[in-house]
Amino acid sequence: MNDSIVYALDFDGVICDSAIETGISGWKAACQIWNEMPKSVPIEMVEKFRRVRPIIETGYEAILTMRMLHLGESIETIYKNHTDQFQILMQEAQVDSNDLKQLFGDIRDNWIANENIDWIQQNPLYQGVAKKLISLSENNIWYVVTTKQERFVKMILDANHIELPDQRIYGLDRNLSKIQVLTKLQNEHPKQPIQFVEDRLPTLLKVRQVPELANIQLYFATWGYNSPEDENQALSEGLNVQQLDQFLCKDPATVN
Repeated sequence: MNDSIVYALDFDGVICDSAIETGISGWKAACQIWNEMPKSVPIEMVEKFRRVRPIIETGYEAILTMRMLHLGESIETIYKNHTDQFQILMQEAQVDSNDLKQLFGDIRDNWIANENIDWIQQNPLYQGVAKKLISLSENNIWYVVTTKQERFVKMILDANHIELPDQRIYGLDRNLSKIQVLTKLQNEHPKQPIQFVEDRLPTLLKVRQVPELANIQLYFATWGYNSPEDENQALSEGLNVQQLDQFLCKDPATVN
């Protein structure tokens, strides 16, 4: 397996379509902070959340996004001003990112403890991905590189009968940036090509700015949480733009 490709795969937006679960968890958590919000998330809010899901890098930001949607902010406004608005909302509520991470995790824990099957169902894998990952395990080494908590990744993979050693899941718990993880993987696999598959364009562009990671092959996953504008920019930047069917094919390294 020394000459095989090493795959570094983002989770949400590449392996798992978690937008519904993330949105609902974000709404439930927001209700804990802003009591006037209805306890049951309106269906239209979940639909709107999916449209703004590309702005979210870490799960807790779903709390602030759902708050903005509840306050009537438009999709366009959220895209343009979410960074500043997130800070304003946190200051007004007197919470910081660590508080929100804890709250978001607690909300998920309660959901999992009380309605485990429902939680799993709201985190479906993209069609064909389970079979792809099982085939990768036969001939390649693959890792999950995500900002999601590792235990959630493990639960979802286990529910889909996909085996991956814990040490190959790099999540929020590790306190490492994706650049740091990729650097570590490159050091561990110096003679093997590494493909990093990610649906967030800003993440790929950050990786490309690191000279030491120039040999890592960057793949922009169009089936994830991004926009047509992102895809156009990825093309103009010369990234490998990949459709889901290309990722699922037998040898995606031959498809650009």
